[in-house]
Amino acid sequence: MAAPDLPTGGLPTASLPTADPAAPGFAPEIRARPMALYVHWPFCASKCPYCDFNSHVADSIDQDSWRRAYLTELDSWAPALAGRRLTSIFFGGGTPSLMDPDTAAAVIGRAREIWPDNPGADLEITLEANPNSAEAARFEALRAAGINRLSLGVQALDDSALAFLGRTHSAAEAQAAVTRAKAHFPRVNADMIYARPGQTITAWQEELARLMGEGLGHLSLYQLTIERGTPFFSAHRRGDFTLPSDDDQAGLYLATGEVLARAGLAAYEVSNYARADEQCRHNLTYWRYGDFLGIGPGAHGRLLLAGTALATENYRAPADWLAAVGRCGRGIKEETPLTAMVRAQEMVIMGLRLEVGITAADFRAVTGGDFTDYLDRAAMARLTQGGYLSRQRGRLKATPEGRLRLDSVIASLLGTARRGS
Repeated sequence: MAAPDLPTGGLPTASLPTADPAAPGFAPEIRARPMALYVHWPFCASKCPYCDFNSHVADSIDQDSWRRAYLTELDSWAPALAGRRLTSIFFGGGTPSLMDPDTAAAVIGRAREIWPDNPGADLEITLEANPNSAEAARFEALRAAGINRLSLGVQALDDSALAFLGRTHSAAEAQAAVTRAKAHFPRVNADMIYARPGQTITAWQEELARLMGEGLGHLSLYQLTIERGTPFFSAHRRGDFTLPSDDDQAGLYLATGEVLARAGLAAYEVSNYARADEQCRHNLTYWRYGDFLGIGPGAHGRLLLAGTALATENYRAPADWLAAVGRCGRGIKEETPLTAMVRAQEMVIMGLRLEVGITAADFRAVTGGDFTDYLDRAAMARLTQGGYLSRQRGRLKATPEGRLRLDSVIASLLGTARRGS
């Protein structure tokens, strides 16, 4: 899972504030504020037809140049983020298992040097990988580099579905990779895509049962969406395939929860299921509206610096990012101060994805106000009365019925359903 896109306002890049306690507006508690680190590796062996992530196919990759650039960008952030408590590192992409394990080890080592306050045993370090045989052969080296959580892009356990999705591995390879990963990593996640053309509930339940037979403690399960600019977007418009109806998609979603609940995995977020001790700490930082630093091409970040909430966005093209890092030490294209209204909107968009929702105390800490100060009060009352929202004991959350139509619920709360924007 890549770092989530954040709205940016086209402001020119400026010098970021440092963590100097004498600086105007500096709050001492910011020094120990928890923070996650996202590292974007932009390269893939091939481009999947459904993917709109920032990924590129390259004939050759200068691993040494990329290693130096990552370390340079990390170093450039050290003064502004001194004293932060690093809670997780996530290598996303792209296909970061194509990264030289020495590069991953160097990034991890430098991050621990800059932010040493969190005990190493308590640092969640995730890397995304494909389950083909060639990449599975690198698992031992990646574990030695410091990765302690592997996220495998299984996507399907049906060979015809894998071919449709443009994947280069087979179902047998995927299951073998899961088994191999579990032998090397303390925690393993599998990504799957469902609501595929022609997919039945029975077939999906069988795929899930096979995965559960591997003893996984975490699954990320995403409904297939058609993204503009992808080959699937053009093929879908031509009528080459159709997606399941809304009712069928809802049936698949409900069946997912039932199968995984029986296996001991609870839905803690709309698309993520885990045993209690295996929830993804890094992604929880996004959904709880915590601070995260993004490095690498196209990486986004959200940081509280010297009392100002900022969204950062790096140059997307690998060559542009490398050039920017070479010029000024970091690849930032834009940095945008986040108003209280924007923070409220983003917190609702992210936080209502969680099964536990958002507490009023957390919302006030981020925005300075109450839910009713920023959200459509009439919509909130209507959605609560209709059984789509729950607001009890200082917590706003989507009900199971509300999570089935979460996009519409959020649009109503933010007023965008009425404005059509």
